[in-house]
Amino acid sequence: MGLAAVISAVAAITFIVVFMCDGWTRPGYNPVRHAVSALALGYRGWIQTSNFLVCGVAIAAGGVAVAGVTWPLGAVISVFGLALVASGVFPMDAMRAYPPGTPDTTPATLSRRHRWHDRAGAVAFMCMPVMPAIAAFSSAFGWEVRGYSAVTAVAATVLVSRFGSAWEKDDDRTGVWQRAALIAALVWLAIISTVVAVR
Repeated sequence: MGLAAVISAVAAITFIVVFMCDGWTRPGYNPVRHAVSALALGYRGWIQTSNFLVCGVAIAAGGVAVAGVTWPLGAVISVFGLALVASGVFPMDAMRAYPPGTPDTTPATLSRRHRWHDRAGAVAFMCMPVMPAIAAFSSAFGWEVRGYSAVTAVAATVLVSRFGSAWEKDDDRTGVWQRAALIAALVWLAIISTVVAVR
């Protein structure tokens, strides 16, 4: 199980690196405004789709390893990973000027695929503050990990809330808030997975 935790840690960081690098180099894509999920669209969409699928599976498997230490946390981590997989299986609809040539609006009618993507995203973003919150109250970890987890839980709660509000208003900083939330949660996940792996 230690190997699964290591792979999960690597996957969490890889997910960040891929969406950051792809976002900054994708023609017509604005990482400050556009959501990470939009990277699964267009001719380079396979990159983010693969990122969702591969990293999601690895994180879900890592949750099984964490469950050996604290099953509630492991279960939520696995759900988070599976939500990432579902986000890759069901890509969002084109909207808000991406891919290039798409009207700069939110469609009045969304596809069934997009609605499933939204559900998967909602699950993933709900898991992001819940994971560190569970760790913060778990006796399985030392005070350093619990303290860091508590701070991350608060930060993730604020950032996820700000992202949700920005998305609904199509704010120019939507992508920034989403990336901040993802980075906070995924860096924490990489650290907690590493802690479990070296036990």
